[in-house]
Amino acid sequence: MSDLPGSVIFHDHGPREGFQIENRHFPLARRVALIEAIAAAGVPAIQAASFVNPKVVPTMADSRQLFAALNKRPGTRYTALALNPWGFEQALEVPQVDHLGSVVLYASNGFCMANNNCTKAEARDRLGQWSELYDRHNVPLEQVYVLSAFGCNFEGEVSMEDVMVEVRHTVELCRAQGRPLPRIDLDDSMGWANPNTIRRRIGALREAYPELEFGLQLHDSRGLGLACVLAALEMGVPHFDSSIGGLGGCPFAKVKNHSAAGNVCTEDVVHLCHELGIETGIDLDALIEAAELAQEIVGRPLMGRVMQSGSLSEYRR
Repeated sequence: MSDLPGSVIFHDHGPREGFQIENRHFPLARRVALIEAIAAAGVPAIQAASFVNPKVVPTMADSRQLFAALNKRPGTRYTALALNPWGFEQALEVPQVDHLGSVVLYASNGFCMANNNCTKAEARDRLGQWSELYDRHNVPLEQVYVLSAFGCNFEGEVSMEDVMVEVRHTVELCRAQGRPLPRIDLDDSMGWANPNTIRRRIGALREAYPELEFGLQLHDSRGLGLACVLAALEMGVPHFDSSIGGLGGCPFAKVKNHSAAGNVCTEDVVHLCHELGIETGIDLDALIEAAELAQEIVGRPLMGRVMQSGSLSEYRR
């Protein structure tokens, strides 16, 4: 039975993930313009940049300057990615960053080693350290990602128990510390999910922990992104990470074509939500203009479909 949410909240990762994966640096002013266009369309949260080792990810070396240049829109969160305490401490020095307390866990060792240079057990053990670090700076722990939650290009199939171990540890630690349970976001950075695995994994987790809230970060690597979103929507999932124009992909995900491995396209998912009668608070036509700007900046066709065809609004007038 369908259980569509009344509204959906988007966190657009395009400005960070999209430009991070490119092999060239784009002018700061152009990236700022894209972020401001996404915000003007009404997207409530935007991951604008990351604070990571500039030798490893040189395209994010100017994150501090980018945040300083933003003309922030009231009501919009401008977040940053930090994979380790050093990155978080760097972000703390930038007053324009809207801090989102999140921790990244992994259901597979192979992707954890490639993306974070540690085992998944080591990443799990750091959850307590992250929560204490956030506490010291009055940043609530809002979400915990479980990456490679549907499969792994390094290891193959990922079992439900592999995912459950990470969720169980999160719940037990938060209960022991007396803190509110964070949202659990299942991540499919390598494009293994399909509608059935979405239903089964969300369903199993809800059965085990009905008090938890869930979100998804889905990549459209193999063309099933929107189908997976629909399956999640029908289960009432209201939180999605996405990417303007379908920009991005993980540089450590071991895929054949990184430009075809980005997050599900924000404007395509917004269009789907609107057609299903789900509120987003987003102006789709303005979002399409932002996607066209993203395409102009990178200088190649992007993966989004609605940006190519336009919304249905002009035909319904």
